Amino acid sequence: SRQRVNSLFRESREVDMKNLIWLIVLVVFVGSVFYLFALEPSQKESGFAQLRSKELTCTIGNNTESGTHRGGYNGVFELTSIHQPESLFVPQYAGLNLEHVYDGSSRGVDRDVLFEPRRASMEFRRMDEQTVALHQPSLPVWKVASNTTFRLVDPYYIDVTFQCVPQADHFEGGALGFFWASYINGPLDKSIYFLRAGDEGNRFWQQFSTQFHNHDSTVRHAEDPFQWEFADDAPNSLFSNISQIRYAEPFFYGRFRNMVFVVIFEKADGIRFSHSPSGGGQTSAGDDTNPAWDFQWVIPDPKIGKPHQFNYRVVYKEWEDRADVLAEVAKFRQ
Repeated sequence: SRQRVNSLFRESREVDMKNLIWLIVLVVFVGSVFYLFALEPSQKESGFAQLRSKELTCTIGNNTESGTHRGGYNGVFELTSIHQPESLFVPQYAGLNLEHVYDGSSRGVDRDVLFEPRRASMEFRRMDEQTVALHQPSLPVWKVASNTTFRLVDPYYIDVTFQCVPQADHFEGGALGFFWASYINGPLDKSIYFLRAGDEGNRFWQQFSTQFHNHDSTVRHAEDPFQWEFADDAPNSLFSNISQIRYAEPFFYGRFRNMVFVVIFEKADGIRFSHSPSGGGQTSAGDDTNPAWDFQWVIPDPKIGKPHQFNYRVVYKEWEDRADVLAEVAKFRQ
C-alpha cells in the first residue's frame, strides 16, 4: 500500500541520515588522530615547536623547560636567521615573554604574583605548520585569561595577536597592565631606537639605553594621557619607572650582530616601551650584561568579561639602514 511505501521510504532516509552522521564523526576522529601523529613528539608532549619560514627558524613554547632553556620563560625560545646562526635571545630565557600582569596595587610584592604568567599553567597549541598559540586560562590571582597567536610569515616576519579577557573587577590604579620581556643575547649595542616628536611636529631618532635597571625605564606615547596611581608599597619595577622621553610612532628597533630586530605595533593605544641594561643577566663571557628590550600594554578601565586585543609584527632581517626600517613599518601599516 502507499502508506507502507511511505513508511519504508522514511525508514530508509533515517538510516541514511544516521549513517551520514556516523561517517562525519569517523572522518573527524580519523583526521584528529592523523594530525596528532603527524606532529613531532616535542610538539605534542613538550609544549613547544620549531617553526620555519624562508629566512627564519624559531622555537616557540609555553612555560616548559627544554635543554638549556629554563622553565617559566614562555614565548620565543630561540630565533635564528639564514644570515645569522646565533640566537637573538639569551638561550636560557626567551623573547616576547609574557612576564607580568600588574595594576597599581602592592600584589606584586609577592614575586609569585608578579611573575604569575610565568608560573601558572599555559597550554601550547599547534594550529598549522606556520602558526602556534599559547593559551592561559584564568590566572588564580589576577583573574584574567589570555591567548597569544604567533604566525611565521615569509620571508622574515612573526605576526602576533594577543587577546585577554578580564574576569574579575578588582584591578587597582585605574587600569590593567601586561608586560613582555625580550632578553637579548649580548649585543654590542644595548640600545633600542625609535622616533620621538620634535617641538615643531617633526620626527627625530631617539637612542634609548637606560643606565640602571628600574631607572627611567618606560617610554610612553606622546599622546598617552594615562598615569598610573601606584600604591606606596607597590613593587619597584620597570613598568613603574617612567621616562620623560615620549615616542612618536609605535615601533622600535635594536641591532644584533649583522641583523635588525624591529617590533611594530598596529596602534599606539596603551603601548609602552621598556628597557633594562641588565635584565638578561650576565653574558656568556661573564664580562658584560644582556639587555632587555621590553614592552607593555596598558588597558585603562578594563571591561570585565569582554575580550581586549592588540596586534604587532616582529621583523628580523639583515640590517640595511633606517630607511629600510621605516619601509617595513609602512608595509605593516598598509
